[in-house]
Amino acid sequence: MTKHHLELSGVEMSFDTPNGPFKALDNIHLHIERGEFVSLIGHSGCGKSTVLNVVAGLLQATRGGCVLDGREVNAPGPERAVVFQNHSLMPWLTVFENVALAVRQVFRKRMGKREMTDWVHHNLELVNMTHAADKRPGEISGGMAQRVGIARALAMQPSVLLMDEPFGALDALTRAHLQDTLMGIQQELNSTVIMITHDVDEAVLLSDRIVMMTNGPAATIGEIVDIDLARPRDRVVLADHPDYVHYRQRVLRFLYEKQVFPSEHAPQTPPESSERETATDVLAEEI
Repeated sequence: MTKHHLELSGVEMSFDTPNGPFKALDNIHLHIERGEFVSLIGHSGCGKSTVLNVVAGLLQATRGGCVLDGREVNAPGPERAVVFQNHSLMPWLTVFENVALAVRQVFRKRMGKREMTDWVHHNLELVNMTHAADKRPGEISGGMAQRVGIARALAMQPSVLLMDEPFGALDALTRAHLQDTLMGIQQELNSTVIMITHDVDEAVLLSDRIVMMTNGPAATIGEIVDIDLARPRDRVVLADHPDYVHYRQRVLRFLYEKQVFPSEHAPQTPPESSERETATDVLAEEI
């Protein structure tokens, strides 16, 4: 029997509320191979962050569970690094010190001081932030701080990099630059990445697979799209590529139907072009 790098098997998650149990996730089955880039997408409240938190070990599934490299995940660990929408840097530490803090926690018994210093600089170089090593988070832009957050996660050498809308709070140009940076790093390091996003174009550009979640409560995986686009990927070249357009429309169709037609009686054909753009604009506001 083939073992996968990461497996979610029969994951259910319920929470106690004043009105009784609330089932957030129902029967989630997903396997991810080493080096794969997987995006989770769906409407707000569909359980994307809950899935990520189960993989991170921050939540224990009510039923089922997560297995990474043959070992059950039941607590946080350095082999699973998380990058949040907010960079979460320590404001009183410099850029270098923020990354070094994570490195010391993971490698303090395996690296000497000089080796640790070199490793921090190496990871800052990966995200083009060595020039700001002595600055504090308040002295750099939001995009630069998010790059430092990515460097801090990479410096832990995790088996899986978990990203919760890492570029959601950034302007379009900064977001595009960081997407390109992430693609380059992921290709160089062959990292396994699971990313939550609300951006359809981001999901198609970055992913090997897009996992689309149904609406909650009792959300589950509605559809998985394999993105068969050659790497490295160029956003400008792909913009009019027929396969890129097809994948984008397929994800938009799923989101549109879940938003406008939540019942099982969703239409079998997508709306006309002008209506589809309107639906996209609505989705942008609501998700």
